[in-house]
Amino acid sequence: MTEDFYKYQAQTTPHPLALEISHAEGSYIYDTSGKKHLDFVAGVSACTLGHCHPRVVSAIKTQAEKYLHVMVYGEYIQEPAVELAKLLAKNLPKNLNTTYLVNSGTEAIEGALKLARRATGRTQILYANNAYHGNTMGSMSVMGYEERKNAFKPLVPDCFPVNFNSEADLQKINTETAAIILETIQGGAGFIQPENDYLKKVRKRCDETRTLLILDEIQPGFGRTGKLFAFEHFGIVPDILVMGKGMGGGLPIGAFTASHEVMALLQENPKLGHITTFGGNPVIAAAALATLQELTETDIVQQTLQKEKLFRKLLKHPLIKEVRGRGLMLAAMVESPEIASEVILACKERGLVLFWLLFEGRAIRITPPLTISNDEIEEGCKILTGVLNSLQKR
Repeated sequence: MTEDFYKYQAQTTPHPLALEISHAEGSYIYDTSGKKHLDFVAGVSACTLGHCHPRVVSAIKTQAEKYLHVMVYGEYIQEPAVELAKLLAKNLPKNLNTTYLVNSGTEAIEGALKLARRATGRTQILYANNAYHGNTMGSMSVMGYEERKNAFKPLVPDCFPVNFNSEADLQKINTETAAIILETIQGGAGFIQPENDYLKKVRKRCDETRTLLILDEIQPGFGRTGKLFAFEHFGIVPDILVMGKGMGGGLPIGAFTASHEVMALLQENPKLGHITTFGGNPVIAAAALATLQELTETDIVQQTLQKEKLFRKLLKHPLIKEVRGRGLMLAAMVESPEIASEVILACKERGLVLFWLLFEGRAIRITPPLTISNDEIEEGCKILTGVLNSLQKR
């Protein structure tokens, strides 16, 4: 299997972790040797309810026995997609009431950028330095990391950077700007939160210039920060909300949500302004609906902030300079990328799954399932601090 993995499957890095998976359940992943690995990453924030959550699996099985794909998005009425969009609207501010379901977060970003240009008649898009919104050409055009973009240029024109948390850069939002797109909490940059009412000031400037505010909640959405969506912490509402990752309970999905009036612009002039074959797939929509129902009908989201406190209590160590983030979107910051990599790889050998952040090499990603227990948090932190102790003694 390992030989075939390297021979037939395209790779993203020269040295993948290459853990050969047998099965996964709850907070654990099991390899083919029978070893279990406590998962502090949750598929990079995708497995909101852990692995193979019974409610999600039941929804998948039930829908799979009814029908799979029947028609391209938006033509047939399919109950899982309708109920998912309806439940999202119920749990979002009133202007975010119409959802377009797609296949991934990066596709949702593409749809949001197109919608902003269509709605405003403007072309300029602003984005933040060190931002990550996906890897398609449009999403890369609003990625704030030139080293990763240079090999694929030219990208989409009229996209310009600002600095996250910079009040001075707010003046770059003007009457030529279609939209500014921001991660509510910057992910790849190191789990950077907005400061000094930054998002309120962005919102105000957008209102002054009739610019749309797009918030990317692909990572922090669906309860990860202690609210269903992270923007709820900051007292503002976006014009377009983008989601993905944890939305599907482990299945691939993305979505962008706006007002019915704005979203209707994709219906004509031209018709089929945005189209997808598999967006809103009934099996995936059923899994996403089950995930959202579980999050909104239980106290899992509220527990997230208490679990954050436990992590912060247990992750006090001389080699950890700070713990960034909110809820269960956390990053333990160490002194150098070399230490971070050594810790991540050593923990892998000891049965704890950790991972890197995209741009910030000093960060150790800690984004476990929201369903992780206190005992499992203590178990994982004990492994992590044990590795740090061994490094400190050298």
